[in-house]
Amino acid sequence: MEATNGKTKAGDWQNFERILLPPIRDLHKLDVYEAEYDGYQAIQKVLKEWEPGEVVNEVKQANVRGRGGAAFNAGLKWSFMPPKGDRPRYLACNADESEPGTYKDRQLMEYNPHLMFEGILLANYAMQMDACYVYVRGEYVDWIDHMERELEKLYAKGYVGENIFGSDFSTDIILHKGAGAYICGEETSLMNSLEGKRGYPRIKPPFPAQKGLWGNPTTINNVETLAHVTLVMRHGADWFSGIGAPTHPGSTIYGISGHLNRPGVYEYPTGMLITDLIEKVCGGMRDGKKLKAVVPGGSSVPPLHADMIEGVTMDADSLREAGSMMGTGGMLVLNEDTDMVTYLRRVNHFYQHESCGQCTPCREGTGWLEAIVTRIDEGEGNLRDLDLLIDLCDQMEGRTICAFADAAAWPVRYTIERFREDFEAKCKPAVFDTGGVTISA
Repeated sequence: MEATNGKTKAGDWQNFERILLPPIRDLHKLDVYEAEYDGYQAIQKVLKEWEPGEVVNEVKQANVRGRGGAAFNAGLKWSFMPPKGDRPRYLACNADESEPGTYKDRQLMEYNPHLMFEGILLANYAMQMDACYVYVRGEYVDWIDHMERELEKLYAKGYVGENIFGSDFSTDIILHKGAGAYICGEETSLMNSLEGKRGYPRIKPPFPAQKGLWGNPTTINNVETLAHVTLVMRHGADWFSGIGAPTHPGSTIYGISGHLNRPGVYEYPTGMLITDLIEKVCGGMRDGKKLKAVVPGGSSVPPLHADMIEGVTMDADSLREAGSMMGTGGMLVLNEDTDMVTYLRRVNHFYQHESCGQCTPCREGTGWLEAIVTRIDEGEGNLRDLDLLIDLCDQMEGRTICAFADAAAWPVRYTIERFREDFEAKCKPAVFDTGGVTISA
């Protein structure tokens, strides 16, 4: 496949040719992937011509930023692995994808799973891993089945297992069905679940690179991140860094839902204007309604008010400056009729249900957030409840083992801050009894 779009910037998105999800029929099948997409050419070349450390440096230079939400440089993350010794070493591919509004990994596993498998082989070689465990969301039954069929073909052809492609490097890939819990998408909880334990996050340090799966050095990467590794090693770091936003390069898969004429899953360069995605890609707001809010990267990131998105682009740095996060690129677009209290109530219910309960601020806090927002939504709250909710957020953020409590608190804090009028419209005045004199506030 020719790298015809290697210098596609975000502003030239109309001419972008998909590289993660190209329009090739039956690309999920091994023979098609090899014949029409240069499949497994990158790993064969790397095994013959590259040292493991050179692969790490190439991925680092390309600035492949993690597509699981943190946007950390994948090559730099790989460099944290200690030198190879006597202990086993593992890669864990996070395919648990449970963030509401997120569909990108499912698309890759359905339409182009070999791009992920080849990225896994490249990562395993770069870090000299003994095996990769692909932790797939348990509800993705059909995708697990068809990936198992394709993985069997890879073993049969010697692409995975002992002495892959006739080299002296051996590595395995194991598909693991997830435990059906959102928290298992957190990397240390994922490792506990893989080990057959309860999906509780671990205290860090020690970090996974020092003490991960079964106490051995481990790196965790997202499905889309590993798919990009294949493209980097196929076309080069300079090619990859010429696509999209300069500080957050490459293409990305946008899962765009909400009150739009053409919601859907789209692959375009990073750094696209949010307004272009809404108006030009998705055909504008449904029924001619006005835009009210955008949640850029899945339900856990702070929502943006409509008047905050002008000039904001879909990359980690621009969204951070705007007051939100890139997250998983699962964008939710809400129109003027949306009641943000009701929206937040549904978000709170999800996080209350999915808290693992290990840390008190999260276990208790998520329940209180849901209860208070529910009370407001049903017209029984008062203005003091808004201050109480913010105080609860203060007691949750940064006070737990993992970032789940932060993910539950951010939507509350910023929805109240940026859409306070919706809450005040449903709140009763606060009433104080001062010894026979009633004062409303």
